[in-house]
Amino acid sequence: MATDDHGGALLALLNSTPVEGGAPTDLLSDPAHAADLARRFGGEGTTSEVRELVRARDGLQVAARTGTVGAELDQILRDVEQEPLPLTPRGLRWQLAGPAAKLPAARAVIAWAEVAAEQPGRLRPCENPDCRKFLIDRSKGNTARWCSMATCGNRMKARRHYSRQQSPSETGRA
Repeated sequence: MATDDHGGALLALLNSTPVEGGAPTDLLSDPAHAADLARRFGGEGTTSEVRELVRARDGLQVAARTGTVGAELDQILRDVEQEPLPLTPRGLRWQLAGPAAKLPAARAVIAWAEVAAEQPGRLRPCENPDCRKFLIDRSKGNTARWCSMATCGNRMKARRHYSRQQSPSETGRA
């Protein structure tokens, strides 16, 4: 699995606990949404796959926010192995083998590890304190701050502008 193939699925998983209407929600509590996401990671969409995917999401969110990798991610990878497929002119490819229920979650953990290794510091939480989403910064200067410029970026800029207008300026004007 290449990072490019599953970067979108990884973000969809990480961003499956957004704030909607001022309250955190869990998109994986919707069985159809959860099954679709499990299929994006190569699963069948079963209840057991979704349960493992939720465990992976929770651990990956902590890792992306704090840099701390918890034992649950190691447990997801337990009994899962990568086996090489026959070589082709295009190179070496791998497939996962292990308990079927763990494979989508294992692919999510592997996608996260690939992003962390190939793009260090690029996967991070949105800087809007009211947002629970994540972003993979693809900007040249690694300066992206928000999950979406159209929503969080505009909100944060408007807050800063409002704050500046409410406080006296450094020139002494009120």
